[in-house]
Amino acid sequence: MKQIFDEIIIKTEGIGLYDFTEKTNNFVNKNKLTNGILNLNILHTSASLIIQENADPDVLHDLKNFFNQLVPMDNKLYKHTTEGEDDMPAHIKSTLTNSHLTLSVKDSAVVLGTWQGLYLFEHRLENQKRKINHHFIGE
Repeated sequence: MKQIFDEIIIKTEGIGLYDFTEKTNNFVNKNKLTNGILNLNILHTSASLIIQENADPDVLHDLKNFFNQLVPMDNKLYKHTTEGEDDMPAHIKSTLTNSHLTLSVKDSAVVLGTWQGLYLFEHRLENQKRKINHHFIGE
């Protein structure tokens, strides 16, 4: 049994979904991981992690639009507006999604479905530098 920690940085360019599946696969390959549990953790409260379809970009477009309609950028609706119109909506969106993902690694591969990818869901308007921790426990 071993434990390995790693951190990746993803630079975002405003609200959207950023595929980082390849970076996670590279972490598994680089460390020659065979079987175990991989926990992913984003170190921010205004962005989140999701597993979503990676084949049709319309899915990502529709998700982004849905969340923007569900949680509008309207400072009249919120008390916490310190960092601008996207501040509180970003916190709400990250609460509705995930800050952690737990994945299996089996036979040296991350276990994902045929059309699944790993995405950082950026909820802020401005460019950001986001950190995601990888924590593997296994062999």
